Amino acid sequence: MIGDRSNGEVDAVVVGSGPNGLAAALVLAGAGLRVEVHEAADTAGGGARTAETTLPGFRHDLCSVAHPMALASPFFRAFGLARRVELLQPEIAYAQPLDDGPAGLAWRDLDRTAAGLGRDGAAWRALFGPLVERWQGLVDTVLADGRRPPADPLTALRLALRTAELGTPAWSARLRGGTARALLAGVAAHAVRPPRELAPAGAALLLGTLAHAVGWPVPRGGSQAVTDAMTAELTRRGGRIVTGHPVGALTDLPLARAVLLDTSPAGLLRIAGRRLPDRYARRLRGYRYGAGVCRVDFALAGPVPWRDPDCARAGTLHLSGTRAQTLAAEREIAAGRHAEHPYVLTVQPGVVDDSRAPAGHHTLYSYAHVPHGSTADLAGTVTAQVERFAPGFRDLVLAHRTTTAADLATHNANYVGGDVGAGAMTLRQTLLRPVPALDPYATPLPGLYLCSAAAPPGPGVHGMSGLHAAGRALRQVFGITTAPLELAAGRDLGGRRNDIPG
Repeated sequence: MIGDRSNGEVDAVVVGSGPNGLAAALVLAGAGLRVEVHEAADTAGGGARTAETTLPGFRHDLCSVAHPMALASPFFRAFGLARRVELLQPEIAYAQPLDDGPAGLAWRDLDRTAAGLGRDGAAWRALFGPLVERWQGLVDTVLADGRRPPADPLTALRLALRTAELGTPAWSARLRGGTARALLAGVAAHAVRPPRELAPAGAALLLGTLAHAVGWPVPRGGSQAVTDAMTAELTRRGGRIVTGHPVGALTDLPLARAVLLDTSPAGLLRIAGRRLPDRYARRLRGYRYGAGVCRVDFALAGPVPWRDPDCARAGTLHLSGTRAQTLAAEREIAAGRHAEHPYVLTVQPGVVDDSRAPAGHHTLYSYAHVPHGSTADLAGTVTAQVERFAPGFRDLVLAHRTTTAADLATHNANYVGGDVGAGAMTLRQTLLRPVPALDPYATPLPGLYLCSAAAPPGPGVHGMSGLHAAGRALRQVFGITTAPLELAAGRDLGGRRNDIPG
């Protein structure tokens, strides 16, 4: 038993109510266990929350905005997210504006995307086409726990070969034109690493495939809708959520047979450090955190006036220019320096969701990559980067709100130093997080598990770290062998499939 008997007794406790924590709680509750979720913030959701941070009536997401993995992940497909939340699809999943020509555009339609890339169109189709055709096999491979053979070996092999190609100098043989190269570099930089590395290459292939297979949707009303759907179902299953309760030690929790931590390794050390073996604790202290982000929320008097009008149809835009410019900016950040023209990611949910701002107005979500722990307010830099591709943008700004990388960690303890990926996306930490182990979710303390993005399969709103950790706890602690995905689906689905519509 873990916890303090004076606090009451439950079967399982989850610390942290981000998507992974809630996924774990839903699986455990689906098995009939008494489950409590304890959250430090006053609202549940972690990185999937929405609030009026600038002006009344302007709703801004606090971290995640577009959700390709939420729509595609096995957990959310089983959970039936698409029937619980209205997921709105921009025509263009992501765009890469350029200074001296039309933007690179990743349409939902692969053929339309290829047609817009000219001489690189056939190469783009050859790169992504086989992965798009078998996207479920790709997702199942990437979002697995990494401890068993892939269910779709052919797709896994294709992914490995393409990752090796794009993460090495061999990338230059595939794409020749500047637009296609820039478009690929922009999506690779989601890993907050220089694009010419294996982990960013894998991120580019996954996210690029999902753009053409399921899109990059935004939930109507904000990412809070995803959290609200999960918390409502958890309550229906008998679970309980306690907000406003920071957990500093295991004794702050009710007595339970299993405790699952949706925290960073630093959080695991803080909560259980004295009870962990020294060798394991030393490994956790060696866990590397990556670069941070500086988030800037904008309330706008109208839509962003992009120089390329097609950008007004994109949900997400990567503002970093050419491939060379993206690579140079990311190398500066990796070296611990602020880039003069940093990679800026923006999302304009108003393209498809008119509920985010008062009539005729818009919100713009943005963040810039910055060194780990940066205290710099980059509102001016971000504004200039948007203005670079959308002249007149600054005249539309009614208000803005900056959250520095250092401030992110004060609002969400999992974002150590502003690292929203819960750990540096190096090749080693992509494959072996949080420490090299046969079971990355279990800790040496019986009944204690890690279920956050610091465990496989890593960052993203997919719930799979929570699902995998909950599956371990069910088997090892409670002797329950029901497949976690069946428990994620719950009793109300009646055996129906949850295929993605369209």
